[in-house]
Amino acid sequence: MPTELFQHPPHLPLIAPSILAADFAKLGDEAADVERCGADLLHVDVMDGHFVPNLTMGPDAVQALKKSCGLVLDVHLMVSEPWQFIDPFCKAGTNNLTFHIEVVPGGLAVDLIKRIHDLGCTAGVSLNPDTPVETLKAVWGVADLILVMSVHPGFTGQQFIPEVLSKVQFLRHELGPHQRLEIDGGIGIRTAHQALSAGADILVAGAAIFRNPQRAETIKLLRGDYPR
Repeated sequence: MPTELFQHPPHLPLIAPSILAADFAKLGDEAADVERCGADLLHVDVMDGHFVPNLTMGPDAVQALKKSCGLVLDVHLMVSEPWQFIDPFCKAGTNNLTFHIEVVPGGLAVDLIKRIHDLGCTAGVSLNPDTPVETLKAVWGVADLILVMSVHPGFTGQQFIPEVLSKVQFLRHELGPHQRLEIDGGIGIRTAHQALSAGADILVAGAAIFRNPQRAETIKLLRGDYPR
């Protein structure tokens, strides 16, 4: 199982620019640029037009991004049947593969995590803003990462939902030091600091980074590296 997510000191904030907000005409250049600017991961949203009302990239795009940058590829499957996508995305170069607890509950989620591990990736489990945090109980001890959605998944540019911060606080106490707690949706400078204070240690940010000409400075500010 790869350890790229865990080579950093425990809970050191990591920044994961979401490629969904990048210029699709030059995805490889965009990925390489945020790597130069200090990003830690590259977040790749995969949507099937069913679980969420949008369609995005597939394994070929992940394979191309793998050639364009050296960042950890953090693939988020917002799909109704994630078990169909595990093999192709892992083989394409994914480092961490996250699926939704809403479509793979309980013991089935544990089995899917094992399958992801067997393919050489770390495994994450996500939940939507309206999903009770207790639905994750079966995977608390086996997932490498928990992803809390702070917007309703499917589209960029939504407003941060502050009510999810209570879930982040709860999960931080339930997860071990070897597990990462990620948050995705509406993350900017202000909401990043709220999320970090609640216990998140991976921040997914799309427009705040890719649509900002001062990307390196923005990544520092999101992480909490204020200018001295």
